[in-house]
Amino acid sequence: MNRITTLFEIQYPLIQAGMVWVSGYKLASAVSNAGGLGLIGAGSMYPEVLREHIRKCKKATAKPFGVNIPMLYPNIEEIMQIIIEEGVRIVFTSAGNPMTWTPYLKDHGITVVHVVSSTKFALKAQQAGVDAIVAEGFEAGGHNGRDETTTFTLIPMVKEQIKIPIIAAGGIATGNGMLAAMILGADAVQVGSRFAASTESSAHDNFKKIILDTKEGGTQLTLKELTPVRLIKNKFFEDIQELYTQCPTKEDLCGLLGRARAKKGIFEGDVVEGELEIGQIAGLIHDIKSAQTIVLDMMQEYEFAKKQVANFLF
Repeated sequence: MNRITTLFEIQYPLIQAGMVWVSGYKLASAVSNAGGLGLIGAGSMYPEVLREHIRKCKKATAKPFGVNIPMLYPNIEEIMQIIIEEGVRIVFTSAGNPMTWTPYLKDHGITVVHVVSSTKFALKAQQAGVDAIVAEGFEAGGHNGRDETTTFTLIPMVKEQIKIPIIAAGGIATGNGMLAAMILGADAVQVGSRFAASTESSAHDNFKKIILDTKEGGTQLTLKELTPVRLIKNKFFEDIQELYTQCPTKEDLCGLLGRARAKKGIFEGDVVEGELEIGQIAGLIHDIKSAQTIVLDMMQEYEFAKKQVANFLF
């Protein structure tokens, strides 16, 4: 047991990221049933769709699970009301000021975790009263910090400054990576890309296949003028790069991005024109496996790596 397994009442210090268009109740419940903490990704769900996924997740697992909520969500008040009404016990917040909703959630007995990309924001989250933070490095897929601080630089710097539990995220898909993050000061890890390429992921098969095809250097952080996001280098990404040669305004970038571009790529499977969000660690993902297998494989690798480290002669 450690601070995170105790906090969430889970077996393993392994959290599945609440990714848009990927993390429905099937994935969240499968990870929770395997001993980790599954998260439903509310960022791509209308309020009533979220309610449906919460209810289905409760039926699919008797173990703890949570909901990830980007606070820039347009229906945030309605989402928070659903969280209370449905009795969700764990909420991960991101993309916003943790002071806005943390006191409200805590008043309803909810465990709150906030996602940060810097020590500065980790301190603000701690001051806001969250129970733990996710410190996410720039290797991560999807929306990301502007400072491009890597996970293995970020974790020890955050550890030096805060007292609450730390969950490392970004570039972690193996038991070896998990151990490395925890040696640097993390209490647990959050894994996204590896679970995106799982049987229970709600992503389109085309997206899962392109994850397996992505090699080192196949992703890049872009659109910093809007919200930085790490994308696979497909035609849409190249269109963005071409637009940058013309010194575009934010309006120009928004015009190219349009609406529902991530849905088009991740959920509908348009790997040419869609926005394909995945982490740098995709280069280490070579197969589609069940969530249970991913959890068990990572934990076996983690335990083996611990023994290897113990045998090193210094």
